[in-house]
Amino acid sequence: MREKCGIFATKAENASRKAYYALMALQHRGQESAGISVWKNKIRTISGRGLVSEVFRGNELARLRSNVAIAHVRYSTSGSLNEAQPLQTSCCGKEIAVAHNGTLTNFIPLRREYEKKGVKFRHSVDSELLGISFLWHLKETGDEFEAMKAVFNEVKGAYSVAFLFDGKILVARDPLGFRPLSYGVGEGHYFASEDSALRLFVNEIRDVTPGEVFLISEDVESKVLVNESHYHCVFEYIYFARPDSVLDGVSVYKARVKMGQELARESPASADVVIPVPDSGRAAALGFSQVSGIPYAEGLIKNRYIGRTFIMPGQFYRELKVKLKLSPVRDVIDGKRVVLVDDSIVRGTTMKRIVAMLRKAGAKEVHVRIASPPIKHPCYMGIDIPTRHELIAAFGSIEKVRRVIGADSLSYLTVEGLKKAVGIKDLCMACLTGNYPEWAFRF
Repeated sequence: MREKCGIFATKAENASRKAYYALMALQHRGQESAGISVWKNKIRTISGRGLVSEVFRGNELARLRSNVAIAHVRYSTSGSLNEAQPLQTSCCGKEIAVAHNGTLTNFIPLRREYEKKGVKFRHSVDSELLGISFLWHLKETGDEFEAMKAVFNEVKGAYSVAFLFDGKILVARDPLGFRPLSYGVGEGHYFASEDSALRLFVNEIRDVTPGEVFLISEDVESKVLVNESHYHCVFEYIYFARPDSVLDGVSVYKARVKMGQELARESPASADVVIPVPDSGRAAALGFSQVSGIPYAEGLIKNRYIGRTFIMPGQFYRELKVKLKLSPVRDVIDGKRVVLVDDSIVRGTTMKRIVAMLRKAGAKEVHVRIASPPIKHPCYMGIDIPTRHELIAAFGSIEKVRRVIGADSLSYLTVEGLKKAVGIKDLCMACLTGNYPEWAFRF
């Protein structure tokens, strides 16, 4: 599974350079493309495929000098891989740049409606629709906040979004708050998908409220336009966000440690050592160790220098890739009963190879503990979860999954245990429970 995107926006001195460093801090949210748009009497954008350091490797930032910028890192869940953001589009005589994190559930029917009105779309990605809808309603209302309120009523799904137009920035978080968004103020105004990217520049940081809109021109104005029930994505806490981030008042690291603690209470194991799958299982494994009293150790070492483009066909090369990325510490594993902790199991293929690797390294027993409930349903809110028939837990029992991965035992954290660990009520758990928020599909 992968997160769709990360966004950043600022009005501050050296905006484009700050955008570059912020994107570096958000790189974990998308590695396929990166881009920065600025205002210099018109919108100017530089974007491309690859990591942030690959896209901006020459004098590109010098060509984007401005005090107003929005920026984006992308992992695509819709549209062409070549459609890096921020993307530029136009409607009603205005040009706009859009940086979007999320997925729009009514994109196709709404796009067809606008095409019938004569709007020409430039891109295949759903994010363009946000810019089109905003400009259309801005022409109707003449007011940015009223236009964005109309967008909230019209466009369904998940969207934390930044617009750049007419030298202004508008930043909004959808009324249910699926995707995270933070605001920081100091010597300038800053917005980012995670507060860990804002701490590069400011200390005064808060979450953007679901349904809240900021307009940054000469002054900064914000309004909460729509007040719905909130559905913060639980997988931000389980896996996607950086451990040092705080999302909607919850420390991601502490939540992950608590997931491991709850898992140990719910599903104890008789073992000699607790080891994480790096890096995703590290905090949960620590929590499991704390409650169980079983010593924690780093039994798998991750090779951080395997390139993201290392993809080769065939079973031999897939096995080789796993061996290159993870290497067992035999002194930790040999002759031991091992508790292996990770955040989730999706297809099960990687976990199966890791369990086999531990056995080959001498593990007497391998007990797999997963710090989230089984993933049984696809996500329509901006996370790339495989189709349901690819999810190993969707149609089989836990015992069936255990046999497939080759573990001596397998247990998942319960939904109630997950809620207790995160500590907030308003969570979207649709990928775990199949209960999708009505608002996002109310077309």
